[in-house]
Amino acid sequence: MAQEASDMAFSPEPAHAAPIFEGDFTAQEPLPREAAARATALLATGRLHRYTADPARGEISEAARLEAEFAALAGRRHALAVASGGYALATALRAAGAGPGTRVLTGSFTLAPVPGAILAAGATPVLVEIDDNLAIDLEDLAAKARESGATCLLLSHMRGHVPDIDAIVSLCETMGLTLIEDCAHATGALWRGRPAGRHGLFAAHSTQSYKHLNSGEGGLLVADDDDAMARAILLSGSYMFFDRHGAAPPAAHIRRHVAATPNISGRMDELRAAVLRPQLPLLAGRVARWNGLHDIIATALAALPAVALPKPPEGAVRVGSSLQFRLPGWPSAAVAALVERARRRGVVLKWFGAPRPHGYTSRHDMWRHVPRIPLPRTDEILRTLLDMRISLLFTPDDARRIARILVEEIDALDGEIRRRQGHLRRQRLTKG
Repeated sequence: MAQEASDMAFSPEPAHAAPIFEGDFTAQEPLPREAAARATALLATGRLHRYTADPARGEISEAARLEAEFAALAGRRHALAVASGGYALATALRAAGAGPGTRVLTGSFTLAPVPGAILAAGATPVLVEIDDNLAIDLEDLAAKARESGATCLLLSHMRGHVPDIDAIVSLCETMGLTLIEDCAHATGALWRGRPAGRHGLFAAHSTQSYKHLNSGEGGLLVADDDDAMARAILLSGSYMFFDRHGAAPPAAHIRRHVAATPNISGRMDELRAAVLRPQLPLLAGRVARWNGLHDIIATALAALPAVALPKPPEGAVRVGSSLQFRLPGWPSAAVAALVERARRRGVVLKWFGAPRPHGYTSRHDMWRHVPRIPLPRTDEILRTLLDMRISLLFTPDDARRIARILVEEIDALDGEIRRRQGHLRRQRLTKG
């Protein structure tokens, strides 16, 4: 019945004139003073390449120090600092043996760089359905693993939603899948008290400005396996300077792979490493502040019958740097009207059901470079899925104002949908 109302226009005019929110949803916190000081000192030397530091003179590069510090933070033995999160993913896949002819499973709720990394490694992405909680669907995952002959699962913790990792690890072991975790949105998240990204052969993190550590662009790849990380370090373009890495396996493991591993350069430079290091001790505090803001808004939305919020599995702690909610049963025209009404009141929502890609928001059917397969459950979930960034510059009062705006506009539109549905029922009864 909701679909019957979909052809009917909904007014883009907000139901309420006030309040208006004037904050910037993409605003970043200033970097710590120590980050600025280190960057300035580096610029004065001009020594921005990570291999300029000479261990023979007792020098350790900023990138090497970052690798050691991030490995400890992530709870992994090894870390590699690279140019971007997408590069980290592609490097992990190549180091795991993915290439032409390899099929790699990945969830259908993700962003374009994830299938892009699979394609960059020469492999073929196989998209898997998601469930109502925006996690990969385990039943479809098992079926696709059997049907496709895939040997790898690239598990994207999209928007920081950490699934039941234990169940996924068990399935990967049963199906013979190599697990690689995409933690671009999950840096600082936890699974059963341990950092997300502890369970795969590799985990890739992003330090792009919209993530949880900010170097503009950048990535960090972590692992425990000596040979896997040896291949990753060589792939990143270490030449013969692998002894200048801060959390690398023993050199013998790296030398074993030198002749067979191509150089696909994507190193992180000293400047980005310098501005990242002072941010590592701030991560836990950022997570706590994000989650506090997120929960103010989510609690208000949870009271609305029209809204469905994803529920994390027991043991998962995500980072609330963004908020997602669905409006099951709403016609697409009403969702579009909500996006516009919220925008006019200063609240920026991204809609994964929009007919065209917009900015960072797109979905699987818009990626023509990815093999198309039917994903009906995912399509219906994404049709009414809305996404909102949360800036750390927001205050709790800001979060309450955002929540009020969303509640008012959702409530008004939901009432209109119900009235239209009631009218259609009465028309049917009259005709009957």
